[in-house]
Parts: sequence; structure tokens; C-alpha cells
Amino acid sequence: MSWHLYILSFIFGIAGVFHLIRPKAFMRIMPLYIPYHKLLVYLSGIAEIFLSVGLLFTQTRTISAASIIIMLILFFPVHIHMLVHKKAGLNLPKFVLGARLLLQFGLIYWTYLYL
Repeated sequence: MSWHLYILSFIFGIAGVFHLIRPKAFMRIMPLYIPYHKLLVYLSGIAEIFLSVGLLFTQTRTISAASIIIMLILFFPVHIHMLVHKKAGLNLPKFVLGARLLLQFGLIYWTYLYL
């Protein structure tokens, strides 16, 4: 197993943990048209943790990678919402928010390598 798979797993695992310990931060960036903010933040955090572990095992790597890609695609509206709405953007510069959105494509590609 390559070291970059461990890094990818670590990134999603840490992101999942932060969803659980800092849910308000994630709820603030969600568009209002998405219901059940708190529930979705917790569920996505739990999913990220499980999927990050699943990347580490040959038997679950493909389904975990595919699921992570689906989640990253589903998160696009949140990143666009942050870019368009100043309050949701957490006072971050537009170029940082734009780079964060582009990072999603990089993460999708990186995860795709493990399908």
C-alpha cells in the first residue's frame, strides 16, 4: 500500500472527526435549502470516518473510494454557496474559497486512482 493512500485516508478521517467535534462550523456553511443541517453534518462526519478506514483495506477500498467521490460531488453546492454568500464564506478571501472548490476536483481525482 502506498504512503499517499494513508495520507488520503488520514485527510478524510480528520475531516470526519471535525464534523463531529465542530458541527456548528459545518452547519454555518450549508445552504438554507438543504434541510437537517445538524443531522447531515453528523452523518457525513461518520461516513467520512468509516470510508477513510475502508480505503485502507483491499476488500472495501473500491466501495469506499466510490462513496467518497459521491460525497465530494454532493458537497459541491456547499462550496459554491460559500463562494457566493459572504456570511457562509467565513470571511475568507474569494481566491481561497475558489481554491477550496478546485481542491474538490483534485480530491476526486486522487480518490479515483483507488477505484
